[in-house]
Amino acid sequence: NVTFKILYNDAVAMTGGQAVDGPLTVPIITRQMQAEGVRRIVVVSDEPDKYGARSGLAPGTTVHHRRELDAVQRSLRELAGVTILVYDQTCAAEKRRRRKRGKYPDPPRRAFINPAVCEGCGDCGVKSNCVAVVPLETEFGRKRAIDQSSCNKDFSCVEGFCPSFVTVRGGTLRKGAGVQRDAAALPALPEPSFPGLDRPYEIVVTGVGGTGVITIGALLGMAAHLESKGCSVLDQTGLAQKGGAVVSHVRIAARPGDITTTRIANGAADLVLGCDVVVTAGADTRATIRAGRTAVVVNTQQTMTGEFTRDADVVFPADALMGGIERAAGARDVDRVDATRIATALTGDTIATNVFMLGYAWQQGRIPLSRAAVERAIEINGVAVATNLSAFEWGRRTAADRDSVERRAAPGIDVALPRERDTLESLVERRSAFLVDYQNAAYAGRYRAFVERVLKAERSRAKGMRGLAEAAARGYFRLLAYKDEYEVARLHAAPEFRRRLEAAFEGDYSLEFHLAPPLLARRDAVTGEPRKARYGPWMMRVFAVLARFRGLRGTMLDPFGYTEERRRERRLIERYEHVVSSVIDALDHTNHAVAVEIASLPERIRGFGHVKARSIEDAERREAELLERYRSAIDSPDAA
Repeated sequence: NVTFKILYNDAVAMTGGQAVDGPLTVPIITRQMQAEGVRRIVVVSDEPDKYGARSGLAPGTTVHHRRELDAVQRSLRELAGVTILVYDQTCAAEKRRRRKRGKYPDPPRRAFINPAVCEGCGDCGVKSNCVAVVPLETEFGRKRAIDQSSCNKDFSCVEGFCPSFVTVRGGTLRKGAGVQRDAAALPALPEPSFPGLDRPYEIVVTGVGGTGVITIGALLGMAAHLESKGCSVLDQTGLAQKGGAVVSHVRIAARPGDITTTRIANGAADLVLGCDVVVTAGADTRATIRAGRTAVVVNTQQTMTGEFTRDADVVFPADALMGGIERAAGARDVDRVDATRIATALTGDTIATNVFMLGYAWQQGRIPLSRAAVERAIEINGVAVATNLSAFEWGRRTAADRDSVERRAAPGIDVALPRERDTLESLVERRSAFLVDYQNAAYAGRYRAFVERVLKAERSRAKGMRGLAEAAARGYFRLLAYKDEYEVARLHAAPEFRRRLEAAFEGDYSLEFHLAPPLLARRDAVTGEPRKARYGPWMMRVFAVLARFRGLRGTMLDPFGYTEERRRERRLIERYEHVVSSVIDALDHTNHAVAVEIASLPERIRGFGHVKARSIEDAERREAELLERYRSAIDSPDAA
């Protein structure tokens, strides 16, 4: 009684995407399995429509959409004998690779997230398990965004139960200004001096698979060849062609005969070009570093690991990673640059980051090859030549005059960006202004009065301690500004959302919204959960009208206010006011830390519908635990 699952991903993915040898197709697999006596055969695909009546599948084979995978597996589990599930979906890395070469259909459609609507629940990551769903730190907490440069257009993220997802049909990604447009206005840069090649010069390039790390080694190898120098490139990719650690050992010498080994020994690196901080801080990379010899240029972009798709609250250990690198090389020889942000702002594509890093290190005199040779190698490579030349030049200019480039790359004022070293006053002021737009001035006044009450209690009962009033300001706001139908409509209809779209896309495009209206959404036959449906660009007019009726929120005339979800959200507000009021009445220095945790609990409540319901249950369990600790601290003799 075994179910075998066969992945048909259209490529030999472990070794770089070669075509499958021989006439092996999904229909052939199903017929072979039938001939071997398999009891039942099922095909699951992201494109089930391609299996028509004449597809050649074995008789009795059923075809299902990938969203039915769990239900299909459960049904096969109940059958006696051998069963087969063939999962047919082209390898994501191969999709991107073939699309760049024009050998795979590239649908004129992209996923986009309205961060104002997003709750940061992470359901989209759970549904897709995709590394292109990235965190976006904002004024109102961590949200989600789509890295358009690494998106493989799988669209399973859209199935996350959240109304923030929009698909953009038509148009193209808006590119950055690019150096070509500014070349006449920019002064020429000085040519750097390079180290001699009396011995091979040793470079370790680190990064993440699928972002062009191996391309850097190939470019250096070609540039060295053009100058008749010796060069060896050893790529260490493990089994991960996309999303995993990639390290390239590059050795450049005056003559080919000067290179006798390809791997860089421990402590022998002259330069570590760290395109990803996680891989750079790894033990194998740090072993090649020697203080006093190795220079490290590291991209400070915080690229989350795959754990982020499973844990929405995972914290990127930036300080620990950079600390390990600096202990190995010495802080003086570690150069930090926010390469991904700058390169993307100036070229419009995150994939330009690694070539930007190459230009940065070259301008510092750390790449012993001529500029002409490197630029010619980029041209010979023949992929995104203009973008890569632009990225190389911007990397050079960042190394020469970072402040000037930063000003060009700086984003406009964005209310979604978090404020560093925020004061309680400014935090409350911005949230009060938001609540005026959300409901009215009286609603905002209710918010300010409550936070002021908490602040007074903290100052009088726990003098010298801070954090409780801020926790209450954030937590209470989150509960007050719950995202009902009126608020989702207001945020989609807001000018800020249109500006975000125009900053990301250009040309003639239209929008599709993915929604599960409470009175219209159909239920999934297996899970019982509501399913989203697609709605066209006409929804923008509906949003604009619906947003005007937000004054009905919570009144007898509110048609949405009678649902259990909305009633529960209003009860949460009243519950929070009661709990925090009782907490501050008994506040002192010994229980202050627990009080802060209690006031912060609404930060755990995220999502929509059943996703939010689960988070509420989790928060209520945690509240019970914390209140028990709080009462114990009050009753303890030591508390006096």
